[in-house]
Amino acid sequence: MKKYFDVLRKCPLFCEISEQNLFAMLACLDAKIAHFDKGKTIIAEGGPAKYVGIVLSGAVQIIRNDYWGNRSIVAGIGPSELFGESFACAGVAAIPVSAVASEHTDVMLIDCLKITQSCSNSCKFHQQIIYNLLKVVAEKNLMFHQKIEVTSKRTTREKLVAYLLLQAKRNHSDCFEIPYSRQELADYLEVERSGLSVEISKLCKQGIIEADRRKFRIVKAIEG
Repeated sequence: MKKYFDVLRKCPLFCEISEQNLFAMLACLDAKIAHFDKGKTIIAEGGPAKYVGIVLSGAVQIIRNDYWGNRSIVAGIGPSELFGESFACAGVAAIPVSAVASEHTDVMLIDCLKITQSCSNSCKFHQQIIYNLLKVVAEKNLMFHQKIEVTSKRTTREKLVAYLLLQAKRNHSDCFEIPYSRQELADYLEVERSGLSVEISKLCKQGIIEADRRKFRIVKAIEG
């Protein structure tokens, strides 16, 4: 557990939790650590929506498959970030998405009920962690609304432009690196990879952006 102390200290779930209380709290919550190889499913669609996950190393993608088997990346989760918390807090019978390791990944899994229900030890930090969890859920809802704003655009170009501008704003820079490969970006934007590649090439030829795999630079103002 000490191996991941620095990562856990950055996790928003543990905000305002003192250093001396952190390990006692993890023991109280019966937190478990598990390793998953790239491509392995951490939480499967249709499974019980009961766990709050924390990425300790590597990366996790939240995947949704529609009736026809079309794959969409809902979100990418990196170290210190949470996944599964919205569904666990909602108490849904079955989780409607899958959490998949996009590289070799270590995660911490905590039963949500251990967080939301007061423990018999009456731990002082319990109210703080409940508050932190609610704040994380609220912030994630805002992020999902932003994704809807991007994917609701009409054309592949409009979706791409909206996404790049959002990333520039998040990074406070016109130079940034995205967490997705070309295929993953197409899955996130819910477009065909070939069409996405065409639009990236057009923007590059027009001198509007520079692109090198996952790295992008906005050279001048772009419009959908």
